[in-house]
Amino acid sequence: MDEILAVLKEAEIPFAYDHFAEGESPEPPFICYMMPASNHFSADGKVYFKINEVHIELYTDFKDLAVEQRLEAVLDEHGYFYNKSETWIESEKLYEVLYIFETEV
Repeated sequence: MDEILAVLKEAEIPFAYDHFAEGESPEPPFICYMMPASNHFSADGKVYFKINEVHIELYTDFKDLAVEQRLEAVLDEHGYFYNKSETWIESEKLYEVLYIFETEV
């Protein structure tokens, strides 16, 4: 978790785990991240490698390629292999670019 926090700080985009408190959300761009699942490697009832799935949700109010590239450069620099998807959230008037990857705990 400390490494993920360091990566997010390096990207210089405001972030919070899961969500910002009511009324405390910064102006876009901002990030919400979470670790919703694990994919541990185990055998014979013993966990040998603890692996967490990480979701980094980048929110922007317009398609901001420069911000995406800045975040991706930091992820690339730290050797994260991510999958990326994008959606427009009509109710929030925000783009969400989702990065999903796994990291060893």
